[in-house]
Amino acid sequence: MTTRTVDTTQELAAFLRTRRERLDPLDFGLPARRQARRTPGLRREEVAELAGVSVDYVVRLEQGRGLRPSADVVEALAGALRLAPGERAYLFDLTRQRPRNADKLATTAAPPLARLVADLSPLPAMLMNHRYDILAWNAEMARLLIDFGTLPPAQRNAMWLCLMHPRIREFYVDRERVVREGIAHLRAAWAAHPEDQALTDFITEFTAGDEEFARLWAERDIKVNGRGRKVMRHPEVGEIAVQFEVLMPLEDPDQRLVIHRAADEESQLALDRLCAG
Repeated sequence: MTTRTVDTTQELAAFLRTRRERLDPLDFGLPARRQARRTPGLRREEVAELAGVSVDYVVRLEQGRGLRPSADVVEALAGALRLAPGERAYLFDLTRQRPRNADKLATTAAPPLARLVADLSPLPAMLMNHRYDILAWNAEMARLLIDFGTLPPAQRNAMWLCLMHPRIREFYVDRERVVREGIAHLRAAWAAHPEDQALTDFITEFTAGDEEFARLWAERDIKVNGRGRKVMRHPEVGEIAVQFEVLMPLEDPDQRLVIHRAADEESQLALDRLCAG
């Protein structure tokens, strides 16, 4: 069955349960007599006490019974569950407590940003939106990854390429981590953009048709990477290690500028050979 919109009530319930179950009671200094547990993590009454709400309230939230917590309660729950910054933002998105950008979702590159992508040569650079659609790229990025211009528009998506394209599937040395982090980003984007039907359809399709995606999606990890390191197996020049940086323009906050730089001297030499070819 196709989900037409984000079911935030059920997602909030599942997210709260999984985060509660991941907590280690020992980290909270709970008395030893309270350590014999049949299920992992903290009990609901312990979370309720930490957050300053009733146990019944936590139970109703975790059962998806239609509550909409206030911003103060959301903040208290985030603190009680010791959520990381990305997870905290996700919780606020699910409870509709953050102001939203009402602008139209980005499906084409803003012209000034497209020019900037070209001007960043010889650094490989590209422009994406929140769902990983690739909106613009320069020649160096096309040489490093793939010539996006040869692909149908529907396939110009970094997650689709990593999951489905026969060459890109084997492109990353640490593929599991790359896919896991990409899915964790998509989950955050999904909560922040419930009106984006294309993103919902994409997630529904891959949850139903790709075992790896479905497994990682069910873990409900939330992580929005602004920078990091990837090692690539390039068919022409061998392994290339890159550092990437993701920038969000103030004028176009739904677009993300991704810039790659060589992580070491050997990788720089490989990039130079690749881009000179």
